[in-house]
Amino acid sequence: MCGRFVGFRSVEELKRYLPIDRAPVEATANYNVAPSQPILAVVRQEEVNVLQQLHWGLVPHWAKEPSIGAKMINARMETVAAKPSFREAFKKRRCLIPADGFYEWKGPKGDKQPVYITLPGGAPFAFAGLWASWTDRGRLETPYLSCTIITRPAEGDLKAIHHRMPAILHPDDYAAWLDPANADTAGLSEMLVQRTVVDLVFQPVARRVNVVRNNGPENIKPVQLELDF
Repeated sequence: MCGRFVGFRSVEELKRYLPIDRAPVEATANYNVAPSQPILAVVRQEEVNVLQQLHWGLVPHWAKEPSIGAKMINARMETVAAKPSFREAFKKRRCLIPADGFYEWKGPKGDKQPVYITLPGGAPFAFAGLWASWTDRGRLETPYLSCTIITRPAEGDLKAIHHRMPAILHPDDYAAWLDPANADTAGLSEMLVQRTVVDLVFQPVARRVNVVRNNGPENIKPVQLELDF
C-alpha cells in the first residue's frame, strides 16, 4: 500500500519533471503527507495539464458523504478497472501525483521501523492516480475534488519491506495516462503491470515519522541502523 509520502519541490521544480501547463496552486513542502490531506496532482482539463489540489482519499460521485474517502486512499492495480469505486475514474479521470519519496514500515507490530523509499538519483516522480469530483448531488457550490494512488505488487528488494508498492509511472507514459480520450483500459492495465518504475532504493529513518505532525526535512534523514531482512 501507500499510506504516507513526501513532496518538497516548488512548482517551478515540478515543471522540470512533469507535464504541467498551468499551475494555479502553490506547492508547500510536506515531509509527512497523510491520507485526507490536500495534495497536488496533475489532471487533464480541456487539453491542458493543470496542477491542482485534491484531497487524498477518493470520493466517488455517488457517495453520500466525503468520509468514504478514508477507505479509498489506494486502488489495487489488479481490480481498478472493474471495482465500482474506481472503474469510471480509471476510464476517464486519471492523474499524476508528484512525490519525492514514500514511507513503508518493516518489523513486528508495535516495533515497526520506518523506511524512506526513493528513486536511485533522488529525482521526483509521479504516482499513477485517479481523481473524482463530488458535489453532494449539486448542493455544494464548490466540488470536493479527491484522488487515490494506485498500488501494485512489490518488486525486487522492496518485497522484503512490504508486499505492495505504489505504481510509479514512467515519464514516457505520462501523456497516455493523462489523456481522458484514452479508454483502452486493457492497455492502461498493461502499462501498470509492465512499465511502471520498480528500481528504487531505501534507507531507515527516525521513528518521528510515525507521528503525522512531525513534518520537516529531518524526517528523511538516514539513521544508522542495520535492517534485518
